[in-house]
Amino acid sequence: MTINLTGKTALITGASRGIGEAAARVMAGYGANIVLAARSTSDIDRIAAEIGDNAMAVSCDVSRFQDLQKAVAAARDRFGGLDILVNNAGVIDPIARLEESDPDIWNQAVDINLKGVYHGLRAAIPVMKQHGGGVIINISSGAATGAIEGWSHYCATKAAVLSLTRCAHKENAQDNIRVVGLSPGTVATDMQRTIKDSGINPVSQLDWSAHISTEWVGKAIAWLATDAGRPYDGDDFSLKTEEGRRAVGLIA
Repeated sequence: MTINLTGKTALITGASRGIGEAAARVMAGYGANIVLAARSTSDIDRIAAEIGDNAMAVSCDVSRFQDLQKAVAAARDRFGGLDILVNNAGVIDPIARLEESDPDIWNQAVDINLKGVYHGLRAAIPVMKQHGGGVIINISSGAATGAIEGWSHYCATKAAVLSLTRCAHKENAQDNIRVVGLSPGTVATDMQRTIKDSGINPVSQLDWSAHISTEWVGKAIAWLATDAGRPYDGDDFSLKTEEGRRAVGLIA
């Protein structure tokens, strides 16, 4: 399937590295205007410059609603609107069993992983409604439906994000706003290095070769932003299955 995002504008949170950076580069390659959002601008400034005139960088802490509002406004001011939001920003460290966890850091994970997605939804939906619709892609995880030792903060927040995806789609589908989750499986990013170093659960024992590339996830995000992804609206699309990878065109 040919993916064409020409004329579309995508805002991607957590865009300074990993899945966010890959999604920005892949979607730009398919013709989209890209707004890269991250707390620190040094990397996203560089990535935006490398992509070209159809990309811009904005400083954004997803735990602050006002930052998401400003990022959405920047997309509208520069490119005329917002068609795609990728709620990608998330943290998994520090990995710790509940009785050893730091309450302040646990709460911070909620602020980023859960509230950050809510803030993105809340900022983007009114603008998308004004412009006739859009697509919101929330990066999910198998942790949303499975308990993993040492990941209480991550499992709990991803489960909540899955519920947000379902609620947001139910509320906004009639306004041509699609909301869908993407569960990519294990991906070769810095997060996997943190998991490996923890040594707590079976995921930490996986060989690096078991993880898929960020480019695969970037292509899945671009694919979900097209009409081909509509059958998965209101739920999570899994890139862990052969069926899912074939649908995206990652395997024959």
